[in-house]
Amino acid sequence: MLVWDRLNTHVSRRMQELIDQREWLTVFLLPAYSPDLNPVEWVWAHVKRTLANLAVLTLDRLKTLVRNRLKRLQYRSDILDGFITGTGLALDTPTSP
Repeated sequence: MLVWDRLNTHVSRRMQELIDQREWLTVFLLPAYSPDLNPVEWVWAHVKRTLANLAVLTLDRLKTLVRNRLKRLQYRSDILDGFITGTGLALDTPTSP
């Protein structure tokens, strides 16, 4: 299963041909602008909140901080599950073919 936004490359003729060649693939296209349905938007909003009011002097330091915040989130499945739940979308557990 693939859930995609409507970025022009995602809905191009070439991508449609690639999708059509994979009978096993189900594609769901999100509405044109739907950040509330995209859990990644919630992840970045969370990371940005943790960096609020922080004065960083170099790009390397900012890069290190962002990586650190993302790494911490990797081990917080409760927070990540909350981002998915916040979309209001239901996820089914996939079954083996």
